[in-house]
Amino acid sequence: MANTSGATSLAPHEETLRQVFDQSIAIGPAWIPGYVWSTIILVLAGLLGLLLHRVTLKLFKRFRAPRKVRTFFEVFVEHTTGPSQVAYVLFLTGAALPSLSFSAATTLTIAHFLLIGFVLLVGWTSIRALEIFASLYLGRFKTDTDDNLLARKHLTQIRILKRACDILIGLVTVGIALMTFDQVRQYGISLFASAGAASLVVGLAARPLLTNLIAGVQIAITQPIRLEDAVIVEGEWGWIEEITSTYVVVRLWDWRRMVLPIAYFLEKPFQNWTRESAALIGSVYLYVDYSVPVQAVRDKLAEIAAGSALCDGRVVNLQVSDAKEHVIELRALVSARNAPQCWDLRCVVREQLIAFLQSDYPGALPHMRVQLDREASHAAPNANN
Repeated sequence: MANTSGATSLAPHEETLRQVFDQSIAIGPAWIPGYVWSTIILVLAGLLGLLLHRVTLKLFKRFRAPRKVRTFFEVFVEHTTGPSQVAYVLFLTGAALPSLSFSAATTLTIAHFLLIGFVLLVGWTSIRALEIFASLYLGRFKTDTDDNLLARKHLTQIRILKRACDILIGLVTVGIALMTFDQVRQYGISLFASAGAASLVVGLAARPLLTNLIAGVQIAITQPIRLEDAVIVEGEWGWIEEITSTYVVVRLWDWRRMVLPIAYFLEKPFQNWTRESAALIGSVYLYVDYSVPVQAVRDKLAEIAAGSALCDGRVVNLQVSDAKEHVIELRALVSARNAPQCWDLRCVVREQLIAFLQSDYPGALPHMRVQLDREASHAAPNANN
């Protein structure tokens, strides 16, 4: 009896839905089926949305106040024409849907797809808004200068955090869209009910991805590396070219690319030549004879540094750093504004100091000394006889 009364109690609701969705509206020519005419109206509503979007965008551009610095809203409107077009189409299509003569099942299916489109639209718009905000924020910093440490710091932070937020927004958007399906929602509830074993399996499977994602956030905050930092990793010298959510691309000096997991820079030691400043001190070693005039070489080094645009003049020094059996070691120190200029400056100093010694003091170049004993040389032939 309870089941019978329950069935009879649901009958009026089913009848109401049938009357709302199944009743055909007398629109259009009688010789055109209702569902065909409803489809035409639905398409026309979408086209009307595109037309209204174009008109609105033109009016916005015409009446926009001219200014050198544009506001976030102005940039947002200009760079979200795709999402705004979809929004107009979804709104007008959804507004026209209740007045059409589709069946209840068809109307609910179309409404479901419109809901999914709206969820994806919100996620798409959020990602674009985040991208616009990041571009406007980074536009205040210039990386094409010698002292670009602060700019590279903010550039690294914003790019890494933006990628992490993009992934988070994408996962949440797709998850909400899938949860609109009853089957997926029921599976999700059962998955949460057995979260103990499921979370362990998922956690083990996604451990490398989660490790690199967390490492990316740590690098964005602590910043052991930044974009265009000069580093030495795995015995190779290069620059940090790209930092993604899971890996880092190092542009080596010979244009090769070394790809490393982002967790590498938190787990293993490496050299960062531009951690605090882009300026570097370069060293040049020369091995010369004991008769070399050190002061003359020191004066020549100062002359070379003063005449080179690569040297910043902060450090110019030459010292005898070692004395070996046959030669002495001269160490010349010169400073430059960044790593590439430091490398070129070292080569210039080395070449010009060698040329200076060859032209002015050729005897100071390394050579072997041999001393012959005259008495021993005369005694040797007599011994043979």
